[in-house]
Amino acid sequence: MLGNKQNVFDDFHAAAEALIERGWTRPQRLAISGGSNGGLLVGVALTQRPDLFAAVACAVPLLDMLRYQNFRIARFWIAEYGSAESADQVGWLRRYSPYHNVRAGVRYPPVLFTTAEGDSRVDPMHARKMAALMQAQSEDPNGLVLLRVDRDAGHGIGKPLDKQVEDFADQYGFLASQTGLLVGGPGMLG
Repeated sequence: MLGNKQNVFDDFHAAAEALIERGWTRPQRLAISGGSNGGLLVGVALTQRPDLFAAVACAVPLLDMLRYQNFRIARFWIAEYGSAESADQVGWLRRYSPYHNVRAGVRYPPVLFTTAEGDSRVDPMHARKMAALMQAQSEDPNGLVLLRVDRDAGHGIGKPLDKQVEDFADQYGFLASQTGLLVGGPGMLG
């Protein structure tokens, strides 16, 4: 929590490195997925260690950690994340905030951001802003940044089963196509 939040991200990177070092996978086959707070996790992994992953599915995420507390119910999360309104906290929030760490010239893995207009917890602006920024910063002609916006859904709780199935099918289909699990995907003969 708070100033120690980077430990979570470091542990996640270390787990990915261990899978690669032990021969279980390689970066071209390793995909990550997370939603809500897990969306923050994979968003940070995307910007801090893009070299480790073949693809990222980032659902209903927190990504702008300098403004998150200004939207929806996010003020309630200041005890966990901190606030950019505090001079003591803004520094470490900026260091890991995915939105503030997108850099031109970096080759990021393909990413699918998903959000929902009716999300009462995490404002859809997080996914929208991040997708737009990454598309604008990309110098990779093959760079793939997608945004899926669900019009009639929320954060996930209470989402009808058919919408959940569609959302997960899109995410898993995207990840499979980017890691070579689907015939014709990168690195596959097809």
